[in-house]
Amino acid sequence: MTALYISFKSIKAKKLSAALSVLLVGFGTTIFTVLMLASTQIENKLSSNAKNIDLVVGAKGSPLQLILSSVYHIDFPTGNIPLKAANELANNPFVKRATPLALGDNYQGIRIVGTDSNFVAMYELKLQKGKFAGQKMEATLGAEVAKGKGLKIGDTFFGAHGLSDSKDPHKDHPYQVVGILAPQGNVCDQLILTSLASVWSSHGDEPHSHSETEEQDITSLLIQYRSPMSVAMFPQMVNQMTNLQSASPAVESTRLFALVGVGVETLQYFALLMMGIAALSVFVNLYNSLKEKKYDLAIMRTLGASKSKLFLIVWFEGVILTFVGAIIGIATGHLALQIIGHYQESEQAKLTGLVFEFGELYLLLASMAIGFLASLIPAWQAYKSNISNILAKN
Repeated sequence: MTALYISFKSIKAKKLSAALSVLLVGFGTTIFTVLMLASTQIENKLSSNAKNIDLVVGAKGSPLQLILSSVYHIDFPTGNIPLKAANELANNPFVKRATPLALGDNYQGIRIVGTDSNFVAMYELKLQKGKFAGQKMEATLGAEVAKGKGLKIGDTFFGAHGLSDSKDPHKDHPYQVVGILAPQGNVCDQLILTSLASVWSSHGDEPHSHSETEEQDITSLLIQYRSPMSVAMFPQMVNQMTNLQSASPAVESTRLFALVGVGVETLQYFALLMMGIAALSVFVNLYNSLKEKKYDLAIMRTLGASKSKLFLIVWFEGVILTFVGAIIGIATGHLALQIIGHYQESEQAKLTGLVFEFGELYLLLASMAIGFLASLIPAWQAYKSNISNILAKN
């Protein structure tokens, strides 16, 4: 019989203690897996959603709230700003591209975003079918919106006031679907895009002349810089020379991660503690097992088994226990994150367990290393055991 087979039989004979070791390893690995997948997905979403957006200009208030509402679409806006003031900033020499946003309506919880062609260019949007909304009351749907709501080109729907419910629909202003975006892998998959005029019309603020248009309000302005010099000059100019505020997605995202990172770091320390306890459990399990089967190992030596084989029998036990625990932990981590994502209210920040990260391989190897180290001393004792003394005592 091989050393690996004997190790499996030995584990099977101690089901309870083996299950405890597997459970402890699995629990620690689960926490690490959830943290790894969640933090990676959140970081990727923050990066992809803020691509090509250097600054956001909006009403005064919380800079983080401004970023969350205008870039990630997961919070309420800080207020409205005059279109005239926004246009003046858009024409500033420091600005390469300025994209206006008009928020405030939704369709069954999906945000309706009034904007213009700059939004398409800034996010480098591609169409799956149809065209981009241009005329009044036309709408282009994100890929996930069309799929989730069962809407197709030619269908009509009513927007509702607010960003989360449909209790106050604009029944006199139906939207018509004219296009569906190809999957973008960012927040645009969960948005409904329309023109600024459509949003104004839905709220009874439709202008009838160019001068009246200048008196309209928008929610915010997404800015893309023309040159690196703009980073130092433009935000300061906005904050000091206007009644508006500017906020950097990069700065606010870093601040958000710093706040979230405290909780993540705490959980990581807890997971490390669990892995340490798991290593101790494997060590105690093997050490006690070695005491119980010293005679069996001695008989094996008299039958021709080498010292190396005895070493491997004990060593394999520890590695098998931690390997099984790590596999179960990683699988449980994916399942847990999928369940968490299923019950998330915000579609824009939705997490999934159906992705795999290369770092999970390192997590698996680290778990096996714990088993290797925890079983090293018991395995060495098996290797150094004195056959004659053991047999004499029995």
